[in-house]
Amino acid sequence: MSVPTYQELLRRTDAPPGSSWYLFPHQPERGMANFAGPRQVLRAAQSVRDGHAVNLDYPLDAFDPPMSRARGIPHHRITAKHDQARDDVLDGFHLQAGTQIDGLRHRRASGHGFYNGVPDHEIAPRSPRLGVQLWAETPLAGRGLLIDVEGLLHRRGTPLDHTDGPALTTAVLDEALAAQDCRIEEGDLVLVHTGWAHWYLNAGADLRDEVRAARRATGFAQTREFAAWCWDHRIALMATDTFAVEVLPVLPDSAFHDSAPEDAGMMHQELIAKLGLPLGELWNLTALAADCRATGRWDSLLTVKPLHLTGGVGSPANATALR
Repeated sequence: MSVPTYQELLRRTDAPPGSSWYLFPHQPERGMANFAGPRQVLRAAQSVRDGHAVNLDYPLDAFDPPMSRARGIPHHRITAKHDQARDDVLDGFHLQAGTQIDGLRHRRASGHGFYNGVPDHEIAPRSPRLGVQLWAETPLAGRGLLIDVEGLLHRRGTPLDHTDGPALTTAVLDEALAAQDCRIEEGDLVLVHTGWAHWYLNAGADLRDEVRAARRATGFAQTREFAAWCWDHRIALMATDTFAVEVLPVLPDSAFHDSAPEDAGMMHQELIAKLGLPLGELWNLTALAADCRATGRWDSLLTVKPLHLTGGVGSPANATALR
């Protein structure tokens, strides 16, 4: 298919400006996940050289309490009908409290609606429209490319101070890629390693409480340049080890204060509801980054298999990098 540039998307009059609505004819509600197809999976298989499988998920209860005050960790109960059997159940299981992938019904574009104009009344439990089951029926799979922002800045002697929750730009992505001698290819599943999640989980309780209360986290600045970077590279996933991919609190000069007033100018509406970009948050990239640094190889065969929950808003990522 012919893919317009992001600047061309901003000039659309047949859909919300800056959106990819109606551009994917085969599986329209999978959004930018459509950029990763059979060709990308076959190419990614060449990345498997050592036979190592690397887990990219934190335990379900790792972020206790979660950064989001509206979420909690699951309570695990083991049940038994008799002495020789065991079953279990999770109570209060918030699907986006830890390592997660945001589905396309997670955000609505203010003034326009859900991705591809799906009506509000169809965003309901067991309704299939925009549900995460679309990424379970056909899992996200392809070349996972790690961009080691933390490593780049550490080598420069300018490490990230996560206590302050710094804002990142697309320039640091390009610089890290150049340092790794890598380039983005269409359909890549991009993994950005900042070290934030590892830092947060190893910080003292008082510091974690302070960061959580301030809702402050390292992430990308709310700019048109970031949306353009994701779209024009035709990536199929943007996943980071940060709380929200984008920096929080939202920057005073966010490009989206007017278009996302309900979200105080967050970029989620632009990325999810307009572009249809799967977003991964709080991914465990520490071991993968260490292996990439040791081998000098930054790609892997990445599989992402959300829960097969019809109408799910989001899901644990269930992500594995095969190297």
